[in-house]
Parts: sequence; C-alpha cells; structure tokens
Amino acid sequence: MTTSTHHSNSGLGLAIATLLAIAATLIINTLSNIFPPGGQNVGEIANTLLKDVLILPANYAFAIWGLIYVGLVAYGLYQFRLSQRQDPVIRRVSVLLILACLAQVAWIYLFTLRQFWWSVLAMLAILLPLIGAYLYLRTGEERVSRDRKWLARIPFSVYLAWIAVATIVNVACALYSSGWTGWGLSAIAWTVMMLVIGAIVAGLVVWQRRDRAFGLVFIWAYVAIALRQSAVSAIWMTAGGMALAIVGLLLVDKFQRTK
Repeated sequence: MTTSTHHSNSGLGLAIATLLAIAATLIINTLSNIFPPGGQNVGEIANTLLKDVLILPANYAFAIWGLIYVGLVAYGLYQFRLSQRQDPVIRRVSVLLILACLAQVAWIYLFTLRQFWWSVLAMLAILLPLIGAYLYLRTGEERVSRDRKWLARIPFSVYLAWIAVATIVNVACALYSSGWTGWGLSAIAWTVMMLVIGAIVAGLVVWQRRDRAFGLVFIWAYVAIALRQSAVSAIWMTAGGMALAIVGLLLVDKFQRTK
C-alpha cells in the first residue's frame, strides 16, 4: 500500500485540510479587523454606513465569534483523532466545514469591500453547509458520547445559530444599502417580521432537537438587538419578547427532561 493510499484510508489528508481551513479562517478574520481590505472592518461598517439598519445587535454581541472559534478549534482537534478520521459522519461534516470556512473567507472580503449582495450569497454558502453538517451530526436524535456532544455537536450548534441570525442581518444590510423602500411597509414592520420568523425557526430547532446551545445563541443575539434598538419600542419589545419566549421553551424542555 502506498503512503498516499494509506493517508486517504486513514482520513489524515481531510483532517489536515480541516485544521488548515479553520486556521486560515481565524487568521484572515483577525487580519481583516486590523487591515480591512476596504479601509473599514466589519464592525466599523456596521457602526457607520449601516448604523441605521434596525436589526443590528449591540457591538458586544459579536464577541460570540471568540466562542465560535474556540469550538471550531476543539472540533478540528477532535476530528484529528484516528477514530474520528475513520468515522464517515465526521468525514462528511469536515468536508462541509471546509466549504463553510472558504465561504466565510469570501464573505469577509465581500462585506468589507461593501459588496453587500454578493456577501449575502457568501453567507448562504456558509449557512447551507452548516445546516448539512448539523443534520449529519443528528443533534437531539440520539445519545452520543460526551466528547461528541461537546467537541462536535455544540460547536456546530453555536456556529449554525449565529450564522442563521447573521444571514437575516446580512439581508437587511443589503436591502438597506440598496435603498429598498419596503413595498409599502415600514422598516420597523419588516424588522419585526424578520425577528419573529427568526425566533420561530429557533423555537422549532429548540423544541424538535432539544438543542439548548442553539436557543441560547438566539437569546444572546435578540437581547443584543433589543439593547441596540432600545429607542424603537416595537423592535426592542419584539426582540425582548422573542428572547423570553425561547427562554420559556428551554425551561419547558429542562422540566420535561427532569420528569
């Protein structure tokens, strides 16, 4: 057996590629904040050019990327184990994660260069592989080891939930930058509808998958939206109310588990 065949069978090449993709995404994201391609980083664009987008969360919310990257690094090390490299589920998940990482790098450049509609396409290219990875991991469908839960399932739950929120925000930013008039509805009305739809999606995932991590990320995001948009009563009340509703679902789920 040749060395290349052995590496292929052991999944070593894919494991290395996954680690490299995670590392590249982390490095490029960090560099884009220090040396943004378009002169302003993502946060600066959000706070200047897009500051009037009504669904933007408070700045502190983006600190969740630290947790996301910790989770991705943990997964990268987990999938490097021989037992995981030979697991067909982990192999599929790693391939999808590589695609998501590549799309995220593209998103960083497109957004900082103010190509907002192209950045929406890149965001969807992050979201769809993450949905696929989440489904392969079967969160909430069967019991798994503690390692699989904490090093694979939870990192992807957190990452997917944040990208789901970010997709909604990204679309709102693209519409705002295009001068969209809302087809007769006000920006506040559209924002309220988007918040409700996002919360329904989160609620379904929490209820059907019993995924606490997913729900907690939405609560984090919605509280941050309520705080930033505190001057607009319809928005902060909707965001806060939806966050409380998800808290309620999590409490009901916890109660049911202890019965």
